[in-house]
Order: sequence, then structure tokens, then C-alpha cells
Amino acid sequence: MVNHMPKRDEVKTEETWNLNDLFQTENDFSGALKEIEQNALEFNNRYHGNIQNATDVVDALIEYTKLYEKIVPAGAFASLSLSTDQTNTDAQMRASKFGSLSAKVSSQLSFLNSELVELPEAIIKEAISKSPAHQIYLDKLLAKKKYQLHPEVEKTLAAFSASFGAPYKLYDTTKMLDIAFDNFEVNGQEYPLSYVSFENDWEGEADTEKRRAAFESFSKKLKEYQHTTAKTYDMHLQMEKTTSDLRGYDSVYDYLLFNQDVDRSLYNRQIDLITKELAPHMRKYAKLLQKEHGLEKMTFADLKISLDPTYEPKISVEESKNYIDDALSVMGEEYIEMVNRAYVERWIDFPQNAGKSTGAFCSSPYGSHPYILISWSSRMNEVFVLAHELGHAGHFYYANKEQNIFNARPSLYFIEAPSTMNEMLVANHLLKNSDDPKFKRWVISSIVARTYYHNFVTHLLEAAYQRKVYDRIDQGLNVNAQILNDYKRSVLEEFWGDAVEITEGAELTWMRQPHYYMGLYPYTYSAGLTISTQVSKRILEEGQTAVDEWTEVLKAGGTKSPVELAQMAGVDITTDKPLKDTIAYIGSLIDELESLTEEINQNN
Repeated sequence: MVNHMPKRDEVKTEETWNLNDLFQTENDFSGALKEIEQNALEFNNRYHGNIQNATDVVDALIEYTKLYEKIVPAGAFASLSLSTDQTNTDAQMRASKFGSLSAKVSSQLSFLNSELVELPEAIIKEAISKSPAHQIYLDKLLAKKKYQLHPEVEKTLAAFSASFGAPYKLYDTTKMLDIAFDNFEVNGQEYPLSYVSFENDWEGEADTEKRRAAFESFSKKLKEYQHTTAKTYDMHLQMEKTTSDLRGYDSVYDYLLFNQDVDRSLYNRQIDLITKELAPHMRKYAKLLQKEHGLEKMTFADLKISLDPTYEPKISVEESKNYIDDALSVMGEEYIEMVNRAYVERWIDFPQNAGKSTGAFCSSPYGSHPYILISWSSRMNEVFVLAHELGHAGHFYYANKEQNIFNARPSLYFIEAPSTMNEMLVANHLLKNSDDPKFKRWVISSIVARTYYHNFVTHLLEAAYQRKVYDRIDQGLNVNAQILNDYKRSVLEEFWGDAVEITEGAELTWMRQPHYYMGLYPYTYSAGLTISTQVSKRILEEGQTAVDEWTEVLKAGGTKSPVELAQMAGVDITTDKPLKDTIAYIGSLIDELESLTEEINQNN
């Protein structure tokens, strides 16, 4: 555990990512911004009011693509440099500078879509025949036609784009810069506390007294900021509702699901089935934890503990590469080459340092390689986290190579399938290569506690809570801290029943998750894992055929709908069978944990 959180300039450079692959110097970045601004002005002067025929459409889209390919790396450079140290004033100003430019450029370019949707359908069809690469962009644009506003309104809205992103930035600033956690005390000894140390270490601490004291101290500090955070979130929600109403969507759900290319039946099914049918399995798991740890009662603060804290392998960054290479080798030489480059060429930012964003993510700017952020604490379960983010990296490594910038990104519904797929491949590999009951139990408990708990419980319960919030927003109402706390507590109590005591502070977990500022994102984790669970079974049973089909899915990027992508991989998500099968599989893993635990205890 990190007792002192180092400053960014105190960490090892070789363990940080190399943003020089985007821009070598600050002057290069500034020069790119000036070029983008100039190119946007030239584009506006050339095409605004002058798109009359199919040739004009194609020419405009080609130039627009080139300009967009310059904007993306600049935005990535600004956001990534800030994410590793949000206390850095230069990084703050750099991000703000790009945000202002982005809003200005978006406003200048907003005329393009407005003019394209007003052209006769025959011209659009001719443009598609001349440039098939732009068909998906044009098809999506036409599908949005009825929600398009007057050109001047679109221009004004685009000019305010940076302001519309302000609630998330305010949330992040409050979380990462303003909230300073106090040390907590157990038996006269003080222990340091931060967002990173709580989520990476104290939540899973084997010592019950320390773990619960850390949770209490963490929650107490969060509570001091609940009203500001709730007001920030309400601002974001009201912006979404207003935008939905202005554009003429039937509900805020229809607005948020439109770009995901799925209907509400898939969204609701994911939440309803899991909260109902997974709950009994997870309550059984909670009781197993309680029994093994000899706890008088199982509380919310105890849910992240390891089934066997005496068996928690430690692993270095260098060792993680060997595990991941072996586990993902089934994906083929090109995929493993990508993984190796991620380590050697410093695509990954490993250190824990003050001001660094919590959690882990992968950013894949078009025209460059992916970047992965993680706060490495040497726990073996972080191999699963890193494999997850490398799944995102591999996805966009293929998609960005095969598709143009507008066709590369798939629906949000599908986005977590490649990432969770890698977690399944790591688990399958580890299980296959050891007969030791303790190691086998550790692997299975990692799958349950990390892969499925994280994606099917944590994020799914966020989605159930989020649905309650949007139901209220759709009625034209607002939210505050008390309402959000009540919603979160009710979701937790309904899922865990009498198996887990939802202690004071559990209701504040809504304050920890940035996904609420990203639309209907949380439910997609379980959607992706449903697909990847089924595909990983195919790979185990069918081998290369299933791998080849999955690789084609990755390459397809955003050229297919989520239903079509899943079908390419041999999974039919139009029915509830894949989801029910996955829930049953989780149940079988928990049953196996019980059996292994009984066997181990008998042999001790």
C-alpha cells in the first residue's frame, strides 16, 4: 500500500505513458490548435452555403474528415495530460484552451450537417455511390433529420458545447482537487486515506476493523460534498432533458439511446433480469464471504474483501506482461504484438500519484495508438484490470486501422464486450494451467469478485439507480442529495436483501462514479460482458474459428449495430437467452467456490 502518495514529478518516467507520440513539444500542440482554427475557418468559407450536388457533398466530407483527424489527437493530448495530474495548472489551462477552441470550431462547422439533411434524398444517394466510405455517416445523419434544429440554433448550441461539459468538469474538480481525506485511526494508529488508496486497497483490506473504519471515514468526507455534487449532477441532467425536449424526442431515454442504436427493450431487460435473477446468487456469495471471514454481520463495507486474504498473489508490472501475453496469445500474433508494444512503447501509465484520475480507462485517439491509465498496486487482480483496458486498446487498434474516423467507434452498448472478453480469456488461461485448489479458488473468486461483481453488480446497480433518476427527470422534476441518496439506498437494499446490511454511507456511492455524466453508460458493462461470456465459451469449445470471427467483429468498428456485431460473433442478443445463460454461469461459479472452500477447509 502507498503510504505517501508521490507527486507526479516523483514517479518513474519509464512507468508513465509517452504523450510525445501525440505531440513532441508544447509548441507543436499550440501550432496544431492554430492550424485547426485556420482550417475550420477555411472550411466554413469554402462550403457554407455552397453544397449543391453530390460532388460537393463528397468533397466537403473528405475535407471535414481531414480536419476531424487533426482535432482528435489534440483533444486526446489535452485530456490525457490532465488525467495524470489534475493539480497541474499547465495541464488545466491546456485542457481549457482546447475546450474553448473545440466549442468555437464546432460552431463554425455546425452548418455542414444542417445543410446536408436539407438536400434532396437523390443527391445523398448519389454521394453515397461516389463515396461508400461515408454511407454510415450520412445514413446516421438522415436518421437524425427529424431531431435537427434550425441551423442558427445548431450553431449556437455548438458554441456552448464547452459549457455543456462543465458539470462533469466541475464534478471531477471537486472529486480530485477539493476533497481531501483525513487520516483514519484504528487502535491509536493513523492510516492515510485517498480516493485511490480507498478503492485500490482499503475496500479490500482483510482487517475488518481497518476496512470498516476506512469506509466510515471515506463516507464521512464524501457526505460533506454531497449537496454540491448533487447540484452539479442535477445541472447535467437538466441539460440532457432540455436538449431532449428541444429536439423533439419522446423521452430523455429515447434521446440517450438513439446513438447506441438499441431500443428500450434491450436496456430495460438488462436491468430487470439481472436485478431479479442475479440477486439470489450474489446474496449466496455474500454469505460465503461472511462465513469464511467469521463476520457477525455482513455489511456493505465488506463486499470487496477477498474470499481468502491469505492467498493474494503479488505481481510486478514486468510479470503482468508474461501473464497477459500467455492468456491473450489465443488472439493471434498481431494482437500480441499490439500488447507488447503497449508495454515497450509506453502506452500505459502505471504509477499512483497525487491528482491522478481514479480507476482505469483506455483512450484510443484515431491516427495514433491507444493509451491506458491504471494505478498499479501490485495486486494480481490488476492483471484482470489491465487485460480489460487492453481489450479496449485491441478493439480500437483493429477498428481504427480498418475503418475511417467516423466508422471506427461502435455503439456504447457494445463497447465493453472486447474489454470484458479479455478478462474471460485471462481467467480461462489461469484455470487451465493450475490444479491447485487454492489457486483455482483465487482465480474463480477473482472472476466473481472482479469481473462479474464489477460489471454485473456495481455498474448494473448504478444503472438501476440511474433509471430511477431519469424517470424523475422525464417528469420534469429535479434531484437533490436526499433524493439521490434515497434512490441509491433503495436499489442496494432491494438487491442485497437481508444478506447484507446497507450501512450508513453506502447511499453515497453515487458520488464516486463519473459514468453518470456519460449518458446511459453503466448498463452497457453487463451488456458487453453478456456477449463476451458467450464468445469466450465459443473460443474454448471451437478454437480458431471463434477467434477469427471475433477478430472480424473488432475490425468492424461502428459499421454494424450492436445486434449485428453480436450476431457476427454467434450471439443473439434479441432474446434473453444469452443473459440468462450468463447469470446461470455466475451461479455455477459461486457454487464451485463453495465446493472448493469446503474441500480446502477439510484438508487444513
